[in-house]
Amino acid sequence: MKYPMLSRSLSVLALVLLLVGMQANAAAAKKITFTTKSKEAREAAEQIVRMIETFQFGPPTLALAQKAVAADPDFAFGHYLLATFTPPPPQGNPKPHMEKALELAKKASDGERRYIEAVALVRSQKAAEALPLFKKLSEDYPDERMVQMMLGQVYLNTGDPEAARAAWERAIKLDGTTPRAYSFLGNYHLLKGDYAKAREMYQASWAKRHKGTAPFGPGYGLAYAYIYEGNIPEALKALQTFEREYSQSSAAVEFPAVFVWNSIARLLLENGQPEEAIKAYEKGYATVPGSKMPEDQKIIWLGRLHHGKGRALAKMGKHEEAWKEAEQIKKMIDEGGERGKEFMPSYHYIAGYLKLEGGDNAAALEHLKQADQNDLFHKLLLARAYERTGDAAAAQKLYKEIVDSRQINLERALAYAEARKKLKG
Repeated sequence: MKYPMLSRSLSVLALVLLLVGMQANAAAAKKITFTTKSKEAREAAEQIVRMIETFQFGPPTLALAQKAVAADPDFAFGHYLLATFTPPPPQGNPKPHMEKALELAKKASDGERRYIEAVALVRSQKAAEALPLFKKLSEDYPDERMVQMMLGQVYLNTGDPEAARAAWERAIKLDGTTPRAYSFLGNYHLLKGDYAKAREMYQASWAKRHKGTAPFGPGYGLAYAYIYEGNIPEALKALQTFEREYSQSSAAVEFPAVFVWNSIARLLLENGQPEEAIKAYEKGYATVPGSKMPEDQKIIWLGRLHHGKGRALAKMGKHEEAWKEAEQIKKMIDEGGERGKEFMPSYHYIAGYLKLEGGDNAAALEHLKQADQNDLFHKLLLARAYERTGDAAAAQKLYKEIVDSRQINLERALAYAEARKKLKG
């Protein structure tokens, strides 16, 4: 027996279900639309987003953002990108570009407007206020990868590393061909103390790097993971590999590898090889004089050479020679006038370091109190000084701050093991 009415009903039902499924898939694939009629502006913006995810920053990215805005002066996202890559004062001023982006965003697509407004909160140090906006963006634009990348960073900044990890893993599911998300996951595992997994993520990130680049995140991340395990030879190998790759990259044309050599030097210095540290500091500074670096920056790196040599000489027991380096730094600061005053914490750092090495703990304490308190290695030295002058409570407080910190840098890596060992309870 045939049931024509039932057959037609089933056909209609099938069609309805198909349409519902198509609508659901369309919703799931919803992405942010860039509000511009300029193909050139849109392509430039898309290219910049890709460059960000492949750790390509600096002048070329800024030039591309300028190109996007020139192609469409009313392109809100273009102005946002211009604000992102315009350097802060005195070299530039990103604030007017961000204000323009927010103004134009009022007439942009829903997603573009909301994304720019949420990022503006993050840049105003209002991550807690930005979080619900990004969470809603993630729900409404589940296929938009850059939302997941930013959501992960906001989660991390607001103290939810597990949610951050989940966001970055979703970003990789959307597109796992670029290195940045893997580097962020490496940072997550580093802070969790899973150094083998951190290395796995950093190595995955490094393998996906863009040709001609040497991304800092995975390059240094590998070294950090080894430092936390106390494997200094492998950490040095990681930094030396990064130095070779960086020196051959396009970034080295604008900025030499002096910072990598200084990191190698610090690792040698704090692990019993001060003579080799001096050689590394000198190799690093040798890249500076003939570089394109501004003259005032060259002077700063010369000061860092004196700083490193002074600390290394103190480790070698050559205290008079070391103090001459400190005096040279003080002289450079005084000759710098008003600009030089910002480097006084650096002078107090070396003075405190040298006094600590020389056994004058009270003088070291007074100097280190005036060093940069955001630097976790400076904080470690201050804790040593407190401990040696009998203030165990103050030392314990600083050790705890180091251990509890979520900074991803060489300073924490160098300070962490001692702070954790000394921390009681």
